[in-house]
Amino acid sequence: MEIKKGSKLGAKDNAVFLITSDKDISSKDFSKEEITYIKKELKAEQKQIAINRLMTIVYIVLLSSETDYKASEKARISGGELTSTLNKAKIKSVSIVSDLELTSAFLEGIALFNYQFLKYFSDKKTNSLNSIKVIGSIKPAAIEEVQNTADATNYAKDLVNEPQSFLTATQISKEIKKLGKEAGFKIEVFNKTKITALKMGGLLAVNRGSVEPPTFSILEWKPKNAKNKKPIVLVGKGVVYDTGGLSLKPTANSMDFMKCDMGGAAAVIGGLYAISKNKLPYHVIGLVPATDNRPSGDAYAPGDVITMHNKKTVEVLNTDAEGRLIMADALSYAQKYKPELVLDIATLTGAAAAAIGHYGVVGMGNAEEKTMNKLKVSGNNTFERIVEFPFWDEYNEQLKSSIADITNLGNGSGGSITAGKFLENFTNYPYIHLDIAGPAFLHKPINYLSQGGTGVGVRLFYDFIKNY
Repeated sequence: MEIKKGSKLGAKDNAVFLITSDKDISSKDFSKEEITYIKKELKAEQKQIAINRLMTIVYIVLLSSETDYKASEKARISGGELTSTLNKAKIKSVSIVSDLELTSAFLEGIALFNYQFLKYFSDKKTNSLNSIKVIGSIKPAAIEEVQNTADATNYAKDLVNEPQSFLTATQISKEIKKLGKEAGFKIEVFNKTKITALKMGGLLAVNRGSVEPPTFSILEWKPKNAKNKKPIVLVGKGVVYDTGGLSLKPTANSMDFMKCDMGGAAAVIGGLYAISKNKLPYHVIGLVPATDNRPSGDAYAPGDVITMHNKKTVEVLNTDAEGRLIMADALSYAQKYKPELVLDIATLTGAAAAAIGHYGVVGMGNAEEKTMNKLKVSGNNTFERIVEFPFWDEYNEQLKSSIADITNLGNGSGGSITAGKFLENFTNYPYIHLDIAGPAFLHKPINYLSQGGTGVGVRLFYDFIKNY
């Protein structure tokens, strides 16, 4: 869908007027009878009002007069609701007239709600809405930013929604190359030979049960005017499909949607796309270790001890705790960049989803409090809200092994935290861990969030880097 700046409302344009009260209704836009009708509907607490002018339809949408993050989220939801109305009416293009601060959020809701994943349908029922013209005080650069960030989020959704029959570890690296060429970030992909030479024992162990080789992709956006001397590194879990390995997932239906176990990788890929496309002045690197996790004859087994990239040994207690193993190698590799900050993101633990559901992201780490607070602000700005969990060293007690440096599984409560503490063992820099097991994949649409992949993390990373 294309969103562009317009100069004036055409006589044949279907139009949407964004208002905060009846005082925003102008006699130059509406007849006396229409104004009377609009006021009557507003008094009846209607927030979306339609006026049929026979040749065109005009919609009036009431938004909040507030401009905080909660009002922005309501504006996104309103944008989604309007999009549903427009598609039901088979409207292809619409002009939005607004001078409100919430215009960007409203547009974002439209662009995210209008997403469809139709690749595998033989009869594709495509949404009618494909073009938006925005008239008002919003600047073209702001419209372009919304377009690029929404596109990045929708690309991430595509990646999550793709089945493993298409999106293998090799294919995800090809998709990254395609998006990098489009957005302007650089790509380097390590094959299995290179991964073996680097002794990434975690990634290699998880891959042992697969007929598909692993990949390790490095995405880099380094503008000439970068404000940071040391890079910010984003690491995303790229388990393209997870059976649990030999510790086969025991819960009914738990494997049905495990194509989403690379939601963290999708967030990093989409984040780099948005950052590059909008030319943010920060040096950012993305790392994506990718493989599937299967129980073949050569699969790694509970009780195995593996040597990681940083030479630490790990006793494997459960092969379904595989994401942390491939992430650990990537976090260890990130040390070579001497980063200013590293954030990882992963559909890592059922414990995180059980704790807060799909309503937010579980976060924890050892970075300075002001950094975590900035990330929380970005979480609010994008409504990908972060709930900070404790990161106390006492949780390391659960990771002690009798035969190796550490185990890959805690032995008590706080499973999402022990997973984070495991990963910290492979860092030597300021670090924040984000667990998106709850919001990465939805079984039904919620407001403007799509069924299936939601692209969570893309807008969060973009807003954080933009305001860094």
